Amino acid sequence: MAGVGSNVVYEDDKIKVWEFNLDPGEQTPVHTHEMEYVFYVIDGTTLEVFDANNNQLPSLELADGDVIALRIEGEDLVVIGNEDLRVPVTHSARNAGPGRYREILVEKKP
Repeated sequence: MAGVGSNVVYEDDKIKVWEFNLDPGEQTPVHTHEMEYVFYVIDGTTLEVFDANNNQLPSLELADGDVIALRIEGEDLVVIGNEDLRVPVTHSARNAGPGRYREILVEKKP
């Protein structure tokens, strides 16, 4: 994985669309989100989230069909509609569930 997803499936001057897959037990490298984004969960799971120093943060329970929008506030990604839920812009995530996690992630370019 390079960047914020597994591979880019579309890009123009306004958006970048990623496919993101994570097998059970697989962890992403530490990465930084530089754009606000929205993602659509195809196959949900529990994602364990870690900050840049590998400290575990609260897990995210993601179900099939969930749509999550995030905006950047300083060094945090904030879930729109649940502003108490924040994740550092620089983080990693591990699939803690029994099945493959899949999502489509759309970054909004400035």
